Amino acid sequence: MVTTPRKKLAVLISGRGSNMEAILASTRNKDFPAKIAIVISDNADAKGLETAIKAGIEARKFERKDYSDKANHEAAIMKAIDQSGADIICLAGYMRILSADFTKAYEGRLINIHPSLLPKFKGLDTHQRAIDAGETEHGCTVHFVNPEMDGGEIIAQAKVPVLADDTADTLSARVLIEEHKLYSSVIADLAKA
Repeated sequence: MVTTPRKKLAVLISGRGSNMEAILASTRNKDFPAKIAIVISDNADAKGLETAIKAGIEARKFERKDYSDKANHEAAIMKAIDQSGADIICLAGYMRILSADFTKAYEGRLINIHPSLLPKFKGLDTHQRAIDAGETEHGCTVHFVNPEMDGGEIIAQAKVPVLADDTADTLSARVLIEEHKLYSSVIADLAKA
């Protein structure tokens, strides 16, 4: 029986890494078509780095302050991604805007999960903005990354209702559940393609 090798993932994080943890949980299923090769963070204190190390995954930190400029910072990250052999690069709460050079280098392989139904509510504070705008539904989007912030081609979305008594925190918690399911589903589809 010939088995197809699992695709390799590079996961970029800046904080707790909850989406990375959800991807990791999916990869523990032997039928999942991808595995995490490396976790990269721009924040040395990111909890997700510890999670990766405990799971036996290479974890690297690249703090912006350690590099003379953005180009050198990104070049170091790109070198680590390339050395890992990653087929798909997943932004999972990575809080830096990437340059056109970076996004073009991984065009068609660089994806992000964003906590809104794009093209609505690009950027930060999406849950409060959805409530303030009187939206009746909200959710998350997985999209390809291009040089425009949260502007790449939409791959998939998941929706949740906005309830009358929602706060940004309660809405965020419901959206996060969908993020965890949606991201792994999209990664599996891309890895099989």
